[in-house]
Amino acid sequence: MKFLKNIVDKVEPTFSEGGKLHMFHSVFDGFKTFLFVPNDTAKHGVHIHDVTDSKRTMIMVVLALVPALLFGMWNVGYQHFLAIGQDATFWQQFIFGLLAVLPILLVSYIVGLGIEFTVAQFKGHEIQEGFLVSGILIPMIVPVDTPLWMVAIATAFAVIFAKEVFGGTGYNVFNVALVTRAFLFFAYPTAMSGDQVWVRTRDAFWYGAGEKIDGFSGATPLGQVAVASEYTDPVSFMDAFLGFIPGSVGEVSTLAILIGAVILLVTRVASWKTMLSVFVGGAFTAFLFNQFGPDTAVANMPWYMHLVLGGFAFGAVFMATDPVTSARTECGKWIYGFLIGVVAIVVRVLNPGYPEGMMLAILLMNIFANLIDYYVVQANINKRLKRAK
Repeated sequence: MKFLKNIVDKVEPTFSEGGKLHMFHSVFDGFKTFLFVPNDTAKHGVHIHDVTDSKRTMIMVVLALVPALLFGMWNVGYQHFLAIGQDATFWQQFIFGLLAVLPILLVSYIVGLGIEFTVAQFKGHEIQEGFLVSGILIPMIVPVDTPLWMVAIATAFAVIFAKEVFGGTGYNVFNVALVTRAFLFFAYPTAMSGDQVWVRTRDAFWYGAGEKIDGFSGATPLGQVAVASEYTDPVSFMDAFLGFIPGSVGEVSTLAILIGAVILLVTRVASWKTMLSVFVGGAFTAFLFNQFGPDTAVANMPWYMHLVLGGFAFGAVFMATDPVTSARTECGKWIYGFLIGVVAIVVRVLNPGYPEGMMLAILLMNIFANLIDYYVVQANINKRLKRAK
């Protein structure tokens, strides 16, 4: 690393003010600070206020996402060979999933980082690092069959209108990855819902090669429950917990998600209060619907199944804990997380046309996060004023 550092230091004057390539200073600075911890600390516009820089924090989140990503890649291959009725080894399944997911991952990063590099260069600012996480989240929350051009358009929309117009990393109100998914859901609903988008039966080497199998249904367990007249177990709790079910790449395995949660909590990157309160709010609401809800399949689904199906666990661990768009006060984290869990289950149960719920719940609470913090702070101020009287 010292050899690499010497090379970077040697070429740095070329990109500094007065150098031949000064116009590309932002690009050079982005690569340099990605490789090495900078000497300067950020003064504003980010959520980190100590000696840890935000690039290192974002990279830790990426590492925590790796277990869910790797398992999701394998599951894409597993579901593929299961659907076409062919036996395959572990590595055949994993390589198929890797080749199916990798193009989406590349498009996400190329489009998102390309826009961020361009904006930073145009403004003469440092390149912000928030998309390091958003870029890997996007492929993990969209169907594996999503056309690449849709991913590119949605990613560009989210980065520009949900992030850059607010001022960039640290200023965005909404979670960028979820805005990408929301754009896809409302702009191209047929590519984001139904029973044909969650399992890839086409050739992973060339998108569009091959056709869907006649009569094949790759509906997720939540999708099956949503259209059922009465509740019957679409999948066992253990299969749902381990992840042997159709679904988005990163959302299928609750076990892999919890491994990522442990990494985030041990490194103190995410708040355990937000995570726990999301699960408590979801379990509480689902239990109430079990006891007093309408006589529908979704309302009668056991409360614990809600926690391991769909994007509930993934949203609780990696989306709700986003330090930029979530509540920051300690009491506010409890309220914010609890309400996300409540809203997610309410949407699932009362809106049969949208069996997921987690995306809308988090985006809705992103709006109220600052308001929650405001009233928490005001309550503390009023309490201290009364104490002083």
